[in-house]
Amino acid sequence: MNMGLQSRKIIHIDMDAFFASVEQLDNPALRGKPIAVGGSSKRGVVSAASYEARKFGVRSAMSSITAKKLCSELIFVKSRFDRYKEISRKIRAIFLEYTDLVEPLSLDEAYLDVTKNKKDMDSASSIAKEIRARIYKETGLTASAGISINKFIAKIASDYHKPNGQKTVSPDEVEDFLEQLEIKKFYGVGKVTTQKMYSLGIFTGYDLKQKSLAFLERNFGKSGAYYYNAVRGIHHSEVKPNRIRKSVGAERTFAENITSEVYMLEKLTHIAEELELRLKKGKIAGKTITLKIKYSTFATQTRSKTLVYFIASKDLILENAKALLYQEKLTDSVRLLGISLSNLNTEKEEKKQPEYIQLSFKF
Repeated sequence: MNMGLQSRKIIHIDMDAFFASVEQLDNPALRGKPIAVGGSSKRGVVSAASYEARKFGVRSAMSSITAKKLCSELIFVKSRFDRYKEISRKIRAIFLEYTDLVEPLSLDEAYLDVTKNKKDMDSASSIAKEIRARIYKETGLTASAGISINKFIAKIASDYHKPNGQKTVSPDEVEDFLEQLEIKKFYGVGKVTTQKMYSLGIFTGYDLKQKSLAFLERNFGKSGAYYYNAVRGIHHSEVKPNRIRKSVGAERTFAENITSEVYMLEKLTHIAEELELRLKKGKIAGKTITLKIKYSTFATQTRSKTLVYFIASKDLILENAKALLYQEKLTDSVRLLGISLSNLNTEKEEKKQPEYIQLSFKF
């Protein structure tokens, strides 16, 4: 194993089809059936799909119309975020019994650093197994886990034995694991990048490893260094229990496309009200306001401006969003509008990454 690799014990826990599984848990009549959480209208979008629905190709972020075409028996269920948050809090409480180093990524997944843990357990694999058993016992839901020396590999590994399974990539297995991995399975390599990798003769981690840093930076810019290090198992990102929120926003998708800017202002008023409530709840304000416009063609445009002061009130949000709306002419009818604030008053300077030494671990 490369002695330059940092060795920590990182677990990535990912709930299995979380929203859909909660609906099937609470309504036994839905169990074993293809369900989609989300709106069933012609403008609806799938938030989550059960494994029974996924067999037909139904996926999250897919339009409801497409999902229904793929699976005629698909059952649509309205989302209940209060219920999902309730269960997520229970799951997080379990995590915190093992370590304080818990970094939630969303309601249904999180990283845990168990290098040092509250149970004084040597094996990270045993901790993951125990946590998954606890989640099932206390919520009735299943979770999958990936265990390795860093967040990058743990995230990839958690997808290997879904649903209700786990995979450990121990320190001495890291290099072989990454070399054999299909390039499209590398975390951070999306569809467009995958095709570019293919065009350059990169199909696996092994192929990627043969490319020099200069080659990768020339073809992928700043991401080149990330790919160069990732395939070598080098990923220094810490598990951050208090992730700093970078932005707060709200948006609306409309039942019919909008062409009138006057009507858009009415919609922006409601969005600004919703955003104000979210900001007040978190005691947050921001200096950079961004207007998001999604056209009927699905093309997305953003317009931003940075102020010299923090704002959080509906009136100031709306005033600046209105200015951004009139900043330039719209190119088509609009299906979605959103407003977000960034450059927040909660942002702090990132801590310097610590040095890691090579240790011997029981995984």
